[in-house]
Amino acid sequence: MNVEALDLLATSVFLVNERGHIEYANAAAEDLFGRSRKQLGGHSAATLFDSPENIQSSIDRAAAGRYADVRQLACLRRATESVEVSVTTVGLTGQRWPVLIETREIEQRVLADRNHRLVDEIEAHRELLRNLAHEVKNPLGGLRGAAQLLEAELPSAALAEYTQVIISEADRLQALVDRLSGPQRVPLNARPVNIHEICERVCALIQAEFRNDVTLLRDYDASVPDLKGDAARLMQAVLNVARNAAQELVARPAGPQTEPGVVTLRTRVARQVMLAHKQHRLALVLSIIDNGPGVPDHIRDRIFHPLVTARAGGTGLGLSLAQDFVQQHGGIIEFESRPGRTEFRLVLPMEPAH
Repeated sequence: MNVEALDLLATSVFLVNERGHIEYANAAAEDLFGRSRKQLGGHSAATLFDSPENIQSSIDRAAAGRYADVRQLACLRRATESVEVSVTTVGLTGQRWPVLIETREIEQRVLADRNHRLVDEIEAHRELLRNLAHEVKNPLGGLRGAAQLLEAELPSAALAEYTQVIISEADRLQALVDRLSGPQRVPLNARPVNIHEICERVCALIQAEFRNDVTLLRDYDASVPDLKGDAARLMQAVLNVARNAAQELVARPAGPQTEPGVVTLRTRVARQVMLAHKQHRLALVLSIIDNGPGVPDHIRDRIFHPLVTARAGGTGLGLSLAQDFVQQHGGIIEFESRPGRTEFRLVLPMEPAH
C-alpha cells in the first residue's frame, strides 16, 4: 500500500495493528483529531472516541478477518467540543497493517453535498437568465431606437423629457441584462494574486462609502501565499460580499441595544478541501464576518440565486455575481448565519485539483 497517497484524501485515515494501535495517520487525521502524527503514533485508536468499546470491537473483528468493513456513528473529543463522525473500519488482507479506519465529520459531508447541489442549482438559474437576457435584448434595442426617432420628431423640446425617461430606463435594463449574461463568456485573466492586497483595496472602498457607520477589522494569516486568479473578478467578488454586509448593518433598525456595526475580513489556509467535485490539498478561506441581523430564513436557500434580495432597493445580483466569479476560479462561497453573526466564506483552490 502506498501510504503517501493517503495524504491526498480529505478524510481521516488510520492504519492500525492487530491490537488497534495506530501505526500511521494521514494529514487529514492530524487536522480532525488536533494531534500530530507523532502524538497519534502508538495510541489506541478506540480511545480517541467516546464509545471506545464499540470501536475496539470493530477493530478486533476486522483484524480477525470476520468482515470486510463496518460503518458506525461515534463522537470524538476535540479541545472542548464533541464532534459527531462516521467511522468506517476496514479489514485489509495481505497488507502490512490488518485494519484501516476512516473517519469523517458528518457536518463536512453534509456541507459538501449542499455545496454540490448549490453549484447545480445556480448553473440552472444562470442558464435560464441567459436565455431570458437574449430574448430581452432585441426588444430593448428597438424600444430605445424608437424613442430616439420620436424625440427627433417632437414639436416641442419640453416633451423630450419623456423620451429621455424611456431611453434612460432602456439603458438601465440593458446594463442589467449585460450583467446577467456577460461574465460567463469572458475568459479569466489568470495571474498570481495577493489576496491581502485585494482585501485592503476593498476595505478602502467600503470605508470611503460607509464612513463611520461601519468599523472594519482585519485578521490576516501572513503566511498565505499568492494564488492564481483574475484579480479584477476576485476583487469584485470580495467587494460584493463585503458591501452586502455593510449595507445590512446600516439598514438594520437602530435601538438602545444595537452594537456598532463591525465587518471582519479573515484569511486562513485549509487543507484537503473538496471543491466542485475535485480534491485540493490547499485552499484559501477568506471569511467576511459581520454582527448584523443575519440572513432572513425565507431566502437562506436562495440567497445566491439571481434577483433574490431581502433589502428594499436591492437588485439581488451582488451575491449571485460574487458566487459566479468565485466558481469560475473553481471555488465556492458558503455561509453560516444567526442573529448577531453572519460569516460568508470564499473558498478558493490554491493548486491544481487531484
